[in-house]
Formats: sequence, structure tokens, C-alpha cells
Amino acid sequence: MFLINGVEQDSLPANDRSVQFGDGCFTTTRIQNGIPTFFDQHLQRLQDTCRALMIPFSDWATLGQEMLSLAKSHINGVLKVIITRGSGGRGYSPAACQAPTRILSVSPAPAHYPGWQQQGITLSLSPVRLGRNVTLAGLKHLNRLEQVLIRTHLEQTNADEALVLDSEGWVTECCAANLFWRAGDTVFTPRLDHAGVNGIMRQHCLARLAQSRFRVVEITAREDAVRKADEVLICNALMPVVPVNQYAEARYLSRELFEFLAPLCEQSIKS
Repeated sequence: MFLINGVEQDSLPANDRSVQFGDGCFTTTRIQNGIPTFFDQHLQRLQDTCRALMIPFSDWATLGQEMLSLAKSHINGVLKVIITRGSGGRGYSPAACQAPTRILSVSPAPAHYPGWQQQGITLSLSPVRLGRNVTLAGLKHLNRLEQVLIRTHLEQTNADEALVLDSEGWVTECCAANLFWRAGDTVFTPRLDHAGVNGIMRQHCLARLAQSRFRVVEITAREDAVRKADEVLICNALMPVVPVNQYAEARYLSRELFEFLAPLCEQSIKS
């Protein structure tokens, strides 16, 4: 179901800026026992992104109540929240926009993630690269055409997820997940100051790792660093963490990092 500006409906004006320009942002959270997990963090992400995109949304209390209310009747599922700049006139200028639009929806939780956690996955290198843009880097805005192309190419392979580089060839993320790899006791994750999405689960993993015996480095690296790693895993708010078995000719037998993070992430989701 969709809840648009508090009304249960499934249609949007054709002149909404999300339709015209992808002008907006979103977040996706897992519902566990009627509660949207990492609720405060997802709401803060929307606030930060609206501020960065100069979207004048202010009704955060109403949005928060709608998120809680919509999740309440679902034991397990996915809650997606979209904020658009709203409807306006022709052209790029937002001056004619009257008010932002909020869109909430609930869908079933991905059924394949538990299997991925148990069995691990394979990565392939995507031929689609992410454009570098310091203004938009890290934000989960509605301009997802790059990810659509990445997914389209991925579905033509036998891999489960794609390793994605930016336009300069630096490792950035996966199609729908962030990336970590381990070499000895050092854990690496790509810097996201030029491209990519700074996911909620990525932030949570970084916080957990900062309190662990592992040394953590946010790095600008070529994909060869991933090939040479002892271990690779991916994460997002729904998975929450999944081990990688293979990338190209590299195979990863260790699950040391995964076994450290997985119970901590699951515990945080269920608490």
C-alpha cells in the first residue's frame, strides 16, 4: 500500500518533481515485529538529505508518526519513505513548488537474504560506473538511474551482486549495498566523499568496528585490493550483513569479520 501525504492512494501528479527530475530523497528500513528498525537514524538521514538538497520539508513529527503507524501491523517487512520537492511548474526552478510530498509504502521483506547469509554470495564487476559528485556523494537521492543500469547488467550474469567503481576507477559500493573487506586485522571500506551512498548499516558497522580489536580504514582503493583481501562482506539495512564467497578468480574462505558483525547487527535490529 502507499500513503501519500497521509492519504491511502497510489497515484501522484504528473508534475511532481520526483517524476520530472528525480527531485527528492528516500530511505528504506526493515520492519521487525511492527517496529521500523533504526527509526531515529532513518529519520535523521531524511532530514540531512533534505537539508543538503534544499527541500523545505518540515513536518517531521507527522512523518515519524506515519512511519510508526504503518509499520505497526507488520511482523516482518520493508518500509520505504520518499520525500519529493512536490509539484511545480515546467523547468528546473523549484520556485513554483507549493509543498513537499511524502510517500510511504510497505512491502514484503526480501526472501533471499537469509540464504545469502548462510551460503554467501558471488560478486561480479559492473561495467557501469558511478559519476563523481561531491555535492551528492553519500546521499540517498531519487536519481537512481545508475543503479538501474547496474542491476540490468547484473541480471545478465550469474553473480548475486555487483562490485561498482566510480568514473575514476575507485571501488565505491555494490548495487544495493555497502562494501567491507578485511586484510589481517585491518578492515577497509571505500570513502564515499565523491560517489556512493553512506548507508545506515554501514554507519552502524563502522561504529561497532571502532570499539573492536579491528583497525578500520575508510580508503580510496582500486578493485585489486578487494581481490587480494582475506575476507569480503556487504551490508544494508535489510540484509543486514552478507559474506562474499567469490569475486572474479578470488575466493574467500574466512568469515571472521562476518561472524563478528552479524550477531551485533541482528541484535541491534531486534532490540
